[in-house]
Amino acid sequence: MIEKVNPSHPDKVADRIAGALVDLAYSKNENCKIAVEVLIGHGNCHIIAETSEQFNYEEVEKIVNRIAGSMKLDLNVVKQDIQLANNQKDKIRCGDNGIFRGVPLTKEQKEISKIARDIYSKYSSDGKYILDGDKLIICQSNAKTEILQNMYQSAIINPLGEWSGGTNVDTGAVNRKLGSDMADSVTGGGIHGKDLSKADVSINIYAFKKAQSLGKVVNLSCAIGDEFVDGKLYSEIVSEAKEYIDSIGGFEKLAEWGLF
Repeated sequence: MIEKVNPSHPDKVADRIAGALVDLAYSKNENCKIAVEVLIGHGNCHIIAETSEQFNYEEVEKIVNRIAGSMKLDLNVVKQDIQLANNQKDKIRCGDNGIFRGVPLTKEQKEISKIARDIYSKYSSDGKYILDGDKLIICQSNAKTEILQNMYQSAIINPLGEWSGGTNVDTGAVNRKLGSDMADSVTGGGIHGKDLSKADVSINIYAFKKAQSLGKVVNLSCAIGDEFVDGKLYSEIVSEAKEYIDSIGGFEKLAEWGLF
């Protein structure tokens, strides 16, 4: 049983804005440090960014409006805590405590990911999809139910009828759809809105990818300041995560669909 939401779901809109701000920080400094929280809905977008880099209101507003449409922006940008910043001063060390479980994807999880992407290629508005064995539930905004029913004849389509969706129907917040992003994998923190020094980003990616490669569950934990995780230099894990992020086009692209 798995749920997948598309990039226009309000929570994913928040994730994408957070990811775009991380991309912006990296465009200013390849060794940036940043953690972003985004709450969006009903014409308002609230952002708190703890960051080593300076953001001006106009460049953040441009990102918000590109991803979410016209919004009233409430922006609070603050410097990262000096003790946390000093943890990374001389070498790359684990940026936080954390627990991580990478789990191989099931056939069902791969299938719902494909279904979600196929529908989104035709309908780029808010949607969520559930696959539970042979039971497929499709909730797709701004789509004619009969058209979707012809495409997926055995599915349950828009059980409450056609709907408009988006951030004027529901609010969105960062890292609220980790099940959609990571399937059965487990984390103590979210993967969006943070730089690569954060274990929530790098070790989650590393554990997930290792689980797919080995075909078995991978369990990891770390403490802030660790230089080795899973017998590897933490800097190597960060490099592997960076290679993955770069390969898909950045942190905003990661936020669109998560890890699968």
